Amino acid sequence: MPAASSFRSETFEQLPGWTEDAHAAAFAAFRRSAFRALEKPYRTGSLGISAEAFEKAFAEARSVEHLGDREARFFFEKHFVPFEIIPQGGKGLVTGFYEPEAAASPVRTEKFRFPMYRRPDDLVEVDDSNRPAGMDPYFAFGRRTPDGIVGYFDRPAIEQGALAGRGLEMAWLADKVDLFFIHVQGAARLVMPDGTVRRVTYAAKSGHPFTGAGRVLVDMGEIPAADVTMQSIRAWFRDHQERTDEILWKNRSFIFFRDAPVDDPALGPIAAAKVPLTAGRSMAVDRLLHTFATPFFIDAPALDAFGTKGFRRLMIAQDTGSAIVGPA
Repeated sequence: MPAASSFRSETFEQLPGWTEDAHAAAFAAFRRSAFRALEKPYRTGSLGISAEAFEKAFAEARSVEHLGDREARFFFEKHFVPFEIIPQGGKGLVTGFYEPEAAASPVRTEKFRFPMYRRPDDLVEVDDSNRPAGMDPYFAFGRRTPDGIVGYFDRPAIEQGALAGRGLEMAWLADKVDLFFIHVQGAARLVMPDGTVRRVTYAAKSGHPFTGAGRVLVDMGEIPAADVTMQSIRAWFRDHQERTDEILWKNRSFIFFRDAPVDDPALGPIAAAKVPLTAGRSMAVDRLLHTFATPFFIDAPALDAFGTKGFRRLMIAQDTGSAIVGPA
């Protein structure tokens, strides 16, 4: 187990709202990861929750198609032991993410001018086995050149044409800010001119650090920190269209996409854990620390979500993100 200073043993009876939760929904999400693990086991996070430790729980989840809330609660109580995460600084952070929907076109038109890109063939994953001397250890991607791996083009370079002419455009959007928020979320439903819906999701990124537009606007004194919401950020861009690139280009991270059809429209896109996300039950974690498929019980009394005051429910680690860092 991780160090006692990071985790504290609890009992299920100590979890606020544990018995009132709808555990069947969490079980359904967990079961999807159980089947995915048959294809390729998940990587063990550095906090030490071993991917191999899930084998018995995965096997039982695969053996039954559906469990009611009570039976699902007993399933999790049988296979897991609760530990409270004690984050440095005394507080954890709970935020939310969603699948945006935006109008798009498969070809460039006068209206649809901003491209969404596929993963380039010269983008390579970087780790300790191929990282060039002097490259920041943060970078998980780089650009393959005849002289070796270098840092990939960043957002300003790409949006000024670094990838033009390579046939990487997979769709075109009418609004650059809409496209930016799709980059932030890492997935979208694109509504084509003929009414069909095309789902896309994250394929790779440039490797550069993520910088949130809200943080930039706060630091510049454009929006008070207490007023930062997605709506206030969008309103600022609407009122200052001439400064859009100035702000967006401070985020050097750039996301590449792939098509991600999902058979069940009620499910979300296929994310980092290679399963369709379940609304309100799939959770993004720092994948360097945590192991995908780990159940997390979230107690966020001040969070209003899904029509309730306070948020207390069991969730399954099935995604990650550049801004999702730390154990809590």
